[in-house]
Amino acid sequence: MNFIVVGCGRVGAELAYRLFKNGHQVVVVDNDKQSFNRLHPDFRGRTTEGEAISADTLERAGIDKADGIALVTNSDTMNVIVGHTVRTYYPHVKQIIVRNYDPAMRDMLEAFGLQIVSSTAWGAERLQELLIDPSFRAVFSAGNGEVELYEMNIPREWDGRKLSDIMSASGDCVAVALTRAGRAEMPLPESKLVTGDILTVSATLDGVKTLRACLLGK
Repeated sequence: MNFIVVGCGRVGAELAYRLFKNGHQVVVVDNDKQSFNRLHPDFRGRTTEGEAISADTLERAGIDKADGIALVTNSDTMNVIVGHTVRTYYPHVKQIIVRNYDPAMRDMLEAFGLQIVSSTAWGAERLQELLIDPSFRAVFSAGNGEVELYEMNIPREWDGRKLSDIMSASGDCVAVALTRAGRAEMPLPESKLVTGDILTVSATLDGVKTLRACLLGK
């Protein structure tokens, strides 16, 4: 597939190299030629110097053949303007991903209806989870971390208890799988828990905190 990465900072350079390593054709765009020095020495994609807001720059980068574009500069305004431009004038580009750098700008970006990745908010959410309780392992993140899938081990204190005993107290939390001896099943409210079971839940951070308190009897 053909991808364009706009912004050759640390995120852009890493993304471009990962896409290249996975066999894709990659063009990196930046208005500062020196930024391309951040690219991995093994990177064999193309680079295009220029302002991404310019139609000429996008055309030189191959926007007419692009399957997707990632806007990952440090300017939220630039990212969303270029993203909106590509969606309007190049409808064949199916994937348009916009990086949100400043969390205060996130609402503005979301108003454009583009796919937003807020690396700052997502990273802060992960750090918060690990600081509060690393025993609840996040295995999947939806959106920018507002809802996640968590895995947790059932402690000895809950051996023989029904799933409904803990889930009824956790409003923003839904059980999606129960794994025992390597075999997963769809859990029912009357499912009995066994020490060592792995319970997978979909939850907000507040929901998983409530569930943790229930498991610990707090």
